Amino acid sequence: MAGIASEKAMTNSTQDWRSAPCRPNDLPPMDLRVQRAEDGSVWLQHGQELASFEPTFLSHLRRQAEINPDKVAYARRGPGGAVNDAPWESISYAELLAQVLRIAAWFGARNAQGEVLLLLTGNSIAHAVLRLGAMVSGVVICPVSAAYVAAGGDFARLSHVLELVKPKYLFAEAEGDAAAAKGILQRTSRTLIVATRSEMPQGFADVYTLAELLKTAPDATDPEVGADAPAAYMLTSGSTGRPKAVCQSQRMILSNLHQAWQILGQAAGWSDRMLDWLPWSHVSGAFNLYAAAVFGGSLYIDDGKPVAGLFEETIANLRSMSLRYFCNVPLGYGMLVEALQRDAELREVFFRDLRLMLYGGAGLSQPVMDALQGMAVQTCDHRITMTTGYGLTESSSGCMAIYFPTDKVGIGLPLPGVETRLVPLEDDRYEIRLRGPNVMAGYLNNPEASADAFDEEGCFRTGDAARFHEASDPEQGLAYAGRLVEEFKLNSGTWVQAGAVRAELLAALAPLASDVLLCGINRDYLAALLVPNVPALTELVGSDEPLGTGSQINEHAAVQTRLAECLANYNRVHPGNSTAVRRLAFMAQLPDPQRHEISDKGTINQRIAAEHREAEIETLYATTPPSWVLEAG
Repeated sequence: MAGIASEKAMTNSTQDWRSAPCRPNDLPPMDLRVQRAEDGSVWLQHGQELASFEPTFLSHLRRQAEINPDKVAYARRGPGGAVNDAPWESISYAELLAQVLRIAAWFGARNAQGEVLLLLTGNSIAHAVLRLGAMVSGVVICPVSAAYVAAGGDFARLSHVLELVKPKYLFAEAEGDAAAAKGILQRTSRTLIVATRSEMPQGFADVYTLAELLKTAPDATDPEVGADAPAAYMLTSGSTGRPKAVCQSQRMILSNLHQAWQILGQAAGWSDRMLDWLPWSHVSGAFNLYAAAVFGGSLYIDDGKPVAGLFEETIANLRSMSLRYFCNVPLGYGMLVEALQRDAELREVFFRDLRLMLYGGAGLSQPVMDALQGMAVQTCDHRITMTTGYGLTESSSGCMAIYFPTDKVGIGLPLPGVETRLVPLEDDRYEIRLRGPNVMAGYLNNPEASADAFDEEGCFRTGDAARFHEASDPEQGLAYAGRLVEEFKLNSGTWVQAGAVRAELLAALAPLASDVLLCGINRDYLAALLVPNVPALTELVGSDEPLGTGSQINEHAAVQTRLAECLANYNRVHPGNSTAVRRLAFMAQLPDPQRHEISDKGTINQRIAAEHREAEIETLYATTPPSWVLEAG
């Protein structure tokens, strides 16, 4: 996030960004239908109906190959390529269709329809080709997070997924993609697809290279695959237990794409050039993969991530192209702000054509928003529409969005074709429930969870809470109000709305912390472990030396002073027992993605991280805590 000195330097330019005109963005006018039921539920629907669309991917791929045969569909430089200014390797729409049909024919020759392809590799052109070819042929794809197969993990989640989806085929493109988990992957007879035979040729029933698949002659007729047949098993985060597999059909995915296209697509420019790093094992990343193929965009695959040592790749890629649309998680935006503040040339390129910025996965802090918009106004005399929304694996991806003018942080309103049922809770909040063609029918091989997931109206119970920004004016949209399963009680019996508290505390601590692990289950009060935002803290202490462990960071006098100020300001606004935080400390070690402490979107998995940090949490609640634990005054 923005460093301390840089944030102060931007103060004058960020004060007035709200009064600056917004760059034209082609967003539609507000159109909301509200119905209040006798049971207190509130039903929200977009006034537009979902427009008709072709419900299979092959029809869209054929159309794009016909109208944009030479246009780039996917491009990639590869790890380190951006920093070293390597050329982009790309595939055109004509080439994409030809390769997809050859892949489909290869699977068809093996009567593989209904079998499962486990995708063990990250985002790449080969991944896109094989994924789309498998789906066109009727093979069900199941992408897994890189953390599932990374060295150093226990492979418990991978073992669970193998048992759940029972894949016949595996794809491991890059050397090392599945090497660490090789023993687990070989436990039963499976066919392995690799980039070259030298990588993992031993111990599998059959091994093929992707080049061998692409030698297959395409069939004279298209595969007969139903739009409502299983096309993908997308895994839930597993934050409340073992991951479940959401059954997604082509119609379900494509309905969600077209829902978003009707509202955001023209503004976002999904038919234009996109740059994205979000992993395709997650529905948000998969959305961008599919959106390019369906709407004729050119997706440039970013091998950078909002992680120290990797974000330089993203910056180098951004320096090479101007975008109409940019998407990232809040942590990525914080790191982007730091880079933009240092580099006038980067600011010129980044804001030159920008029409829409989207964030998801967590709330965006006000200092980051102020710095972004302040620089936009300075650079191009306009502020840029900043949007976010709401969605989950069970709804294909985002199914709500902010498409109307607002300076409130929220989750927006439903997209066309989505029926949102808001069921009142005990306070001013509602549980979000969803119904529509983009919503799953159930989980794979889990009839009990599938039955429990839907209410008497056939609406999916999301388990998430929301409240209206203004109860008397629903058109101002909804604000996220926490995940119900993450809420907990203090010893006093007081319920803590953990999601809301975490978001407010993180905003108050900006830019010192990049995430928060909230503690307090069956305790007398709330405490928190913080993920340090190293660049901001380094600037604060005024040293180029490594900051050290969490306890050493806390012992810096400047950190103690600033952290105490932030905590006092937060508690002044949130004095209640269920919101005030008494003790803080930085984590001894950063969250470990290989232990599943970090989601694909870069946020902390609260339950798992807490299980792994029991000793640190006990230190927070010690009768006489160490000096490096900050206690509220």
